[in-house]
Amino acid sequence: MNEQQILLAFGGIGVAALGCQWLAWRLKLPAILFLLLTGILVGPVLGWLDPQEMFGPLLMPLVSLAVALILFEGSLTLHLSEWKEIGSVVHRLVTVGALSTWAVITLATHWLLGFDWMLALLFGTLTLVTGPTVIVPMLRVVRPKASIANILRWEGIVIDPIGALLAVVVYSFIIARASGDGLSHSLLTFGGVILCGSLFGIAGGWVLGQIMRRQWLPEYLHNLATLAGVLGIFIAANQVMHESGLLAVTLMGMWMANMKGVDVRHILHFKENLSVLLISGLFILLAARLNLNALIALGPFVLILLLIIQFIARPLNVALSTFGSGLNWRERALLAWIAPRGIVAAAVSAIFAIRLDEAGHEGALLLVPLTFAVIIGTVVLQSATARPLARLLKVAEPAPSGFLIVGANGPARALGKALQQLGSRVLLTDSSWENIRASRMEGLPTYFGNPASQHAESHLDLVGLGHLLALSPSGELNALATMRFRHDFGHRLFALASSQESRRTDKHKASHEHRGHLLGSQPLSYAKLASLLGQGAELYSTHLTEGFGWEQYQALHGERATLLFARDTSGWVHVVTPESSVKPGAGWTLLAVIQPENSTVG
Repeated sequence: MNEQQILLAFGGIGVAALGCQWLAWRLKLPAILFLLLTGILVGPVLGWLDPQEMFGPLLMPLVSLAVALILFEGSLTLHLSEWKEIGSVVHRLVTVGALSTWAVITLATHWLLGFDWMLALLFGTLTLVTGPTVIVPMLRVVRPKASIANILRWEGIVIDPIGALLAVVVYSFIIARASGDGLSHSLLTFGGVILCGSLFGIAGGWVLGQIMRRQWLPEYLHNLATLAGVLGIFIAANQVMHESGLLAVTLMGMWMANMKGVDVRHILHFKENLSVLLISGLFILLAARLNLNALIALGPFVLILLLIIQFIARPLNVALSTFGSGLNWRERALLAWIAPRGIVAAAVSAIFAIRLDEAGHEGALLLVPLTFAVIIGTVVLQSATARPLARLLKVAEPAPSGFLIVGANGPARALGKALQQLGSRVLLTDSSWENIRASRMEGLPTYFGNPASQHAESHLDLVGLGHLLALSPSGELNALATMRFRHDFGHRLFALASSQESRRTDKHKASHEHRGHLLGSQPLSYAKLASLLGQGAELYSTHLTEGFGWEQYQALHGERATLLFARDTSGWVHVVTPESSVKPGAGWTLLAVIQPENSTVG
């Protein structure tokens, strides 16, 4: 390929990757599905892209470095302190259940496809991992009950690095066994790989953690230092002991994630963005290298393997893991259906297959097409059927229409109770124990803590919530909350007006995009709302009929009514703002703050 063709290929990969990610976002499906299908289309089907010709000898080093970064990013999410909090079902899903899945897939691969035991064991480790990148998009579509969603989410988070570590260990043993002259030499080589990877990974994680903890580098260099450190540890470990680099970077991430006094959130956010870039390009390239003829030659055995994974391996895992738990059979049935394979399997299988083929393992190159077939099969089948199945089993949540309320003060509690009476789910958050206690006494669900805290990121249950109401007397906290939850709730962010905004200059005001939409048909500040409620104004819920419609409502209350919410005939609650164009009709229910007649509150 000449320079122009290479540039054209790079541009095409970038456009295709962006299109796949956008399509996945619009359809709420895992992006890996569209990336793999695009790679297969432009590679073996149409012949437009040949990664080997494009990159030459650089292809495998680039793939190795990308896989190392992906494994490091995944391992940063494993916090050992959370192990006690995730529940016995998740504990068993990632231990006893994972071992049963591994055993079933290993046996099926060996007997059905004729893989030797070592390759079958490796394939079993590659395909027992789900991962949050495929689970989270599916949960957004399926919207199962909170108990099921939390189990699946935590399983994906925990099994991702554990599965990656297990796959690296099995792969290291296979390589050691192939290079050894006998069992003792193989075990010695394997021990060397484990020891070298562990030492480099722990040492690298400790050194980088110390640098961040002691602030030896400015914060804006942390991302660059982490990137350089991960690549340096990967290369150094491989130089000292062949194939120990992947184990090193996996342990490095785990060590940093669990160091006291080291905040890895900004590193994790950077790595997540970098992973999107790497994954988008990497999977198109890997899929473009697939040997479809080799996969087709396996015939119906691939389909039988998929059926075994879906109907035997996963149900057995769930049956063992949920035995004696409080889950009913409907919830267990949905858990047994959802387990899509994802990024770790796709990324690691490619580099393992090539290395094992170079070491003389017959059939090693089949690992990639077979792994991709399992990923595409499980994602397509489960994405298409999980939502209807959840509805059939009656374990699906309705559309997320509830309200996360920042503040548990008096006005926030009053609005929370009124929204509950409209049939909406509410959750109040506050760092004041007095406010939280008062809310609980009134039967309102609460989260005690700052909603923008690191603890809230892991423990704040947003299932069923689709709106943010920032009702704190602190305008800064309201602005912070709208910034924090913009990704979760999109444009459905609402806040009280700040009574001090009009007196502030531009450089002291929070920007409009960070304040959210103003709540109420007339802007209300916290001070004004509290004053209104304290001087006799009340929250009234009014049901409109054919005889008493919107015009009659306006004529009756006039400017004394500040409309806050309107529930339509389908049950959806609209939040009213000064710019709202909502036109309530018969069958609607209106919730407003109505001042008493002759009120002097301004």
